[in-house]
Amino acid sequence: MRNLSFEESLEELETIVHNLENGDIPLDEAIDEFKNAMELVKICNEKLNSAEESIAKIVKENGDLIDFNVQE
Repeated sequence: MRNLSFEESLEELETIVHNLENGDIPLDEAIDEFKNAMELVKICNEKLNSAEESIAKIVKENGDLIDFNVQE
């Protein structure tokens, strides 16, 4: 998948979800779209994790420790 920003990935993901919710696409295309959506979710998660790590590093360099770990 091409190098997309978080915002571009999220926008494409929202479009795919909308299309899948409408149910107006053939099954084979819906499966392909679902695969694309899962890849976009992965991209978004990676970008969010990277941003979280950057913020944690900045905070740590300033002497304050904040735990950004989210319990799942």
